[in-house]
Amino acid sequence: MTAADSPIDILLIEPNPGDSRLFTESFQDASLTNTIHSVTDGESALDFVHQREPYADESTPDLILLEPQLPRTTGFEVLAELKDEPALCEIPVVVLTSSTTGEKIVKSHDIEADYYLQKPVSADEFLEFVQSVEEFWLTIVQQSPEEQSAEQDNQSGTPEEQSATQEQ
Repeated sequence: MTAADSPIDILLIEPNPGDSRLFTESFQDASLTNTIHSVTDGESALDFVHQREPYADESTPDLILLEPQLPRTTGFEVLAELKDEPALCEIPVVVLTSSTTGEKIVKSHDIEADYYLQKPVSADEFLEFVQSVEEFWLTIVQQSPEEQSAEQDNQSGTPEEQSATQEQ
């Protein structure tokens, strides 16, 4: 089994229980063998990645899906802490934006995520989202660190602009 075939641990940081359930069910519907861990606020997210109680027995996630609008500690603060810590800065972070302007809002905080995806609103869009996350994961697993850095540099603009660029 290659690294690309191995199940991955995904940390979903999502305050909306309905959206969290849809994300989890969509990953299950896509028949992916990934493990989805879900937390609802920034403090719990930081406790999870630092393996503090009640998450002391959890493994460090391979991928983080982050909604920036969180209670308590914001998603911007979580992202800043992740990028500041050598042990955590290599974890890919996908910021879930609620609109095409969401990426601009995140970037206005001068914190670069690894990828931005528009948050799905329908069941079909959730399944498409899961496929996008899987494609993103396969891309970063199969690339060298230098290729990943170049890819990140090319990922400016809205998700729609990125799609249009990739299709050309």
